[in-house]
Amino acid sequence: MKQPSSGAVLPLRARARRRSAGNSILLTSGLAIALAAVLIPFYWLVIASTHSSAEIFGSPPPLVPGDHLGENLSSLQETASFGQVVLNSLLIAVIYTVCAGLVCTLAGYAFAKYRFKGSNWMFGLLMLGLVIPSQVTLVPLFKMMAEWEWLNTYQAVIMPNLALPFGIFLMRQSMAALPDELLDSGRMDGCGEFRLFLRVVLPPMKPSLAALAIFLFLFQWNDFIWPLIVLRDNASFTIPVALSALQGVNDTDYGAILTGTAIAAIPMALVFLALQRHFVSGLLAGAVKE
Repeated sequence: MKQPSSGAVLPLRARARRRSAGNSILLTSGLAIALAAVLIPFYWLVIASTHSSAEIFGSPPPLVPGDHLGENLSSLQETASFGQVVLNSLLIAVIYTVCAGLVCTLAGYAFAKYRFKGSNWMFGLLMLGLVIPSQVTLVPLFKMMAEWEWLNTYQAVIMPNLALPFGIFLMRQSMAALPDELLDSGRMDGCGEFRLFLRVVLPPMKPSLAALAIFLFLFQWNDFIWPLIVLRDNASFTIPVALSALQGVNDTDYGAILTGTAIAAIPMALVFLALQRHFVSGLLAGAVKE
């Protein structure tokens, strides 16, 4: 085979370097545009929360902080008791994350590591919940909550979604990658099933548990339709329901609404930043079969 001469190799290397530099510039530009598309709405949300409604809809729109933040916070507290609303959302989201995380983890472990009659069709039936719109279940669930006299209670918000299909699917796929030999070794050492679950199964599942916790917290924190249906008292509202109640027919304080929206984004960001180190690895756990 004829080898290229040294005089021809240098132009080839130069073209390869120019092509690599061009690709790098395109990739960096694309990432910068994507980053700007994500951050600009959050920046404007924070800026708008410090302005009045008239200033928000002025031309040009405000791009620097204003001096109405205190006024917006006072209006938010007077009209929606926002401090109580934030506590309601935090309480419901934390209790739901703990309870639903426990249910999804136990169910995922059972489907991944135990063989019992009907497990496959039960899991397939459960996965149908991923494709059925949640709006289909609103009327039956409301009737059930009314018959149990659970309307306007926190258990009516928390209980219906404890066995979340995606959470069970995530934990089932993660635990399926756990070697059966590890469980057998634990049983041979005298571990009972409950101790085996706590001491052997859960420690390697920390990334998946972190991803599940983020997903469950954000799911409950942002839920709007179901709390709007079952909660009747203003004092028990969650943040999305309370903010929707601020929209008037003739007059709406958009400064207060955007201030409440900015405050509502803080816990989500904190939870994600606290657990983001495990988030990607948790979502990919069980995706690769050896």
